[in-house]
Amino acid sequence: MTEVPRPLYRDPMFDGATDPTVIWNRAERTWWLLYTSRRATAPHREDVSWVHGTGLGVASSADGGVTWLYRGTIDGLDIEWGRHTYWAPEIVDDGATYHMYVSVIRGVPDAWRSHERHIRHYTSSDLVRWTYRSTLDLSSPYVIDACVAPLPGGGHRLWYKDEADDSHTWAADSQDLYRWQVKGPAVTMSAHEGPNVFTLGGHHWMIVDEWHGQRVLRSDDLETWQPQGLILDKPGAGAHDAGYGHHADVVVTGEEALAFYFTHLDEPDDQRRSAVHAARLRVRDGVLTCDRDEPLTGPILPVEGPATHP
Repeated sequence: MTEVPRPLYRDPMFDGATDPTVIWNRAERTWWLLYTSRRATAPHREDVSWVHGTGLGVASSADGGVTWLYRGTIDGLDIEWGRHTYWAPEIVDDGATYHMYVSVIRGVPDAWRSHERHIRHYTSSDLVRWTYRSTLDLSSPYVIDACVAPLPGGGHRLWYKDEADDSHTWAADSQDLYRWQVKGPAVTMSAHEGPNVFTLGGHHWMIVDEWHGQRVLRSDDLETWQPQGLILDKPGAGAHDAGYGHHADVVVTGEEALAFYFTHLDEPDDQRRSAVHAARLRVRDGVLTCDRDEPLTGPILPVEGPATHP
């Protein structure tokens, strides 16, 4: 057994890894971590241009998630001339094709004002070369943070943040991962972002980033969501883990799961840098629990890959 480093990963190029997603690369037989590669090392300016103009960073692990090797950024996503912004990739593996749903902003805005945000669909056979399929027609032109999960009766559901609707989570359904029909609002109890849906311990779960921890919601049917408490809201004891846990991805590993989340570094001279961490999730008496200070020993992910495709 090998002790898992804390933090789990930092981007060696721009030091701004955020919005992580973890997927098994079938061809390479390694786990891949894809993330928003914020340009935290860009020259300091009195604006937010450094959170835009971002590519999708990639790191891989051949030892079950203990160590991660930076590999570069995903190329070939642009469908028009210029430098653009890519945030929060979500990837679904149907067993033959990888489907990526990623938030895209035209150009490199220097302010938070309402630049249009869209979710695009790409496909790939190897996680490296991607083909543009469509820009999803959703509830508004201000949507980000896609999450996709299978429905028990067949097909898939997409959850996403609609900033035009007070930053609530909306849902859309598809039978083929290509054509999506908007269902309507799914979670409206608070402003939030980064929905992530998974099944563990006999229940469906959603966690959303309320910017003071991850709100937990439980469902028996993926339709009605009952809010529970918060996780990743109390400071952790590990290096650079004292802040709130933001925008998490969850990988289910049998009766337990792993949350991959990011924090802003606790460095007073530079609040822009960030790091990715991992923490164990369990269900106890119908409640989702997470102790971010629980020591992790590797491998934390199956070395030979998942038993089934997500």
